[in-house]
Amino acid sequence: MLIGALAVFFLAIIAARTTGPGIVSRLEAATDAAIARNGGRPVEATFVAPDGSLSRNPLLSGGEGLNEAVRDKVAKAVSAVPGVGGVRWADGTALAESSAVVPTQLHCQDDVEALLNARTIRFEESSTRIDAASRELVDEVATALRPCLGSIIAITGHTDSSGPEPGNITLSRERAEAVRDALISRGIPADGLRVRGMGSRNPVEGLAPTDPANRRIEFSVIATVPIKPTPVDTPGPR
Repeated sequence: MLIGALAVFFLAIIAARTTGPGIVSRLEAATDAAIARNGGRPVEATFVAPDGSLSRNPLLSGGEGLNEAVRDKVAKAVSAVPGVGGVRWADGTALAESSAVVPTQLHCQDDVEALLNARTIRFEESSTRIDAASRELVDEVATALRPCLGSIIAITGHTDSSGPEPGNITLSRERAEAVRDALISRGIPADGLRVRGMGSRNPVEGLAPTDPANRRIEFSVIATVPIKPTPVDTPGPR
C-alpha cells in the first residue's frame, strides 16, 4: 500500500508539472525573473485568457510609467522565455511574439509624423478642448491613419514641467483622450485606439523641460499580429 501511495504521489507531481497549472506556474516564475532582469518592475505577466482559462499568451500590465524602449525590452525578454506564446500589453501599445520580432511600424507612422513635424495639435489654455485652428490638422491625421485601420494606434499626451506633475499627467492623458474622441468622430474605430498621459517625463530632445514646445501629442502605429493558439489554450481530446 505504501508503494502504491508513493506512486500516486509522484504521478500527481508529474501531472501538475505537465498540465495547465503546472506549465503556467513555471512560466510565471520565468517571466517574473525576465522582467526583473530587464528593469521592468512593477510589470506583471498574467497567464489567463479573457474567458478565465489558462493561457501561454501573457498579458503584461503595470508598465504605464515606463518609456517605450524599456517596454519593448521587457516584451522581447518575456517573449524569449521558452514556452511563452504571444505577448501583449494591457494598454495595447506594444506586442511581441516568441517566434517573431516586435511588429514594425506601418507607413502611416511616417505619414503622421510628417504632418506633425511642422504643426502641432494645440489645445485651448489649460483645457482639453482642441483649438479650432488644429481641427483641420486632426482631419489630416485621421486621413493618414485610415489606411492602417486594424492596427493598434497609441496616442500619447505630453506636457511641459510647469505645474505639479500629477496635474500634468492628468492633463496630458485627458488631451490624448480628446484627440482619440476626435479621431473616432472622424471614422477611426475606437477599438484600435489607446491613450496614455506621460505628463512632463519625456521632454523633446534638446528642449528644457519647461519649454512649452514639450506640450504635444504623439502617435505610434503598431501592426497587430494574430496570436496563435497554444497547447494550454487549445482543449485536448477527452
